[in-house]
Amino acid sequence: MLKPKRLDTNDKIAIVSLSWGGLGDKNLIHKYYIAKERLENDFGLEVIPMPNALKGTEFVYEHPELRAKDLMSAFQDKTIKAIFCAIGGEDTIRILPYIDFKIIRENPKIFMGYSDTTVNHFMMNKAGLISFYGPSVMCEFGEYVKMFDYTKEAVKNILFKDSKNLEIKSSPTWSKDFIPWKEENKNIEKTLIKEEHGYEVLQGTGKITGQILGGCIDVFPMIIGTTIWPKQEEWKDKILLIETSEDKLPPNYLTYYLRNLGAEGILDEIKGIIIGKPQDEKYYEEYKEVYKKVLKEYHKEDLPVLYNINIGHAYPTGILPLGIEVEINLDNKMIRLLETATKE
Repeated sequence: MLKPKRLDTNDKIAIVSLSWGGLGDKNLIHKYYIAKERLENDFGLEVIPMPNALKGTEFVYEHPELRAKDLMSAFQDKTIKAIFCAIGGEDTIRILPYIDFKIIRENPKIFMGYSDTTVNHFMMNKAGLISFYGPSVMCEFGEYVKMFDYTKEAVKNILFKDSKNLEIKSSPTWSKDFIPWKEENKNIEKTLIKEEHGYEVLQGTGKITGQILGGCIDVFPMIIGTTIWPKQEEWKDKILLIETSEDKLPPNYLTYYLRNLGAEGILDEIKGIIIGKPQDEKYYEEYKEVYKKVLKEYHKEDLPVLYNINIGHAYPTGILPLGIEVEINLDNKMIRLLETATKE
């Protein structure tokens, strides 16, 4: 897998809207300006919105080809060091016909986002590029009052530094607050709650190593069967990442999606599963029972499973590099990067 160059102060980063175009809506664009100021002041980066990134919901929805053009142009632009997604959404898959995987492969750079951006991460995987399942512009960088310390540190440690041997720790606090996105609420801060669970081992012991592959399971049905969905053998020895969206997938649907992974033979290939913290801890216990039930159905009672990772739709969220070797220690409930995710 190709590694991108790590970030440094004064680097240019591109903002792309590859799914929902709300970042450019009149009532929401204040979130962009909050994020832009934070990226500039806290991280020393120069923010470059791509030509169609701020054209609003309707325009972005109607022009998947221009969304893809923004992404391709950002990869081709030698002055741009990284590409951050505005937010997720529900129709990134519509840009697939316009993607040139050769352009991505020949211009490796940091690409980051989550949720519906899962589609793009599978594009990066097909192109052979390491990518970063992590914060978006509108949500995390555009957070009211301040960015979560946990997320901010993840950005600095993984995107700006040599991350070899970095331990991805559980956040000591979390939040279930959602502050409505209105400019008059920009001075309201989310309340933090003490983390009572930390990482939980659902099953398995010892250590496993492998590359992480996956994302938001809500999105998987849109990808399965397409050119970017890995063949069964391409899942061999991978560590499957699964997290769920703000839609709070009902447990019966999670059951169906997991059974599909069993039916495809993917559960036979992977070394283990790491699972994101459910947003608001909705279905926290129910999900655990679903995982154990379906894995038992497919005779995978010994497959290592680590639960309650701060990733994706969890508040706060961290960053997991997709495509580098990591170690999951079930006995010590620890995730460690065995190699750096970026190069100098």
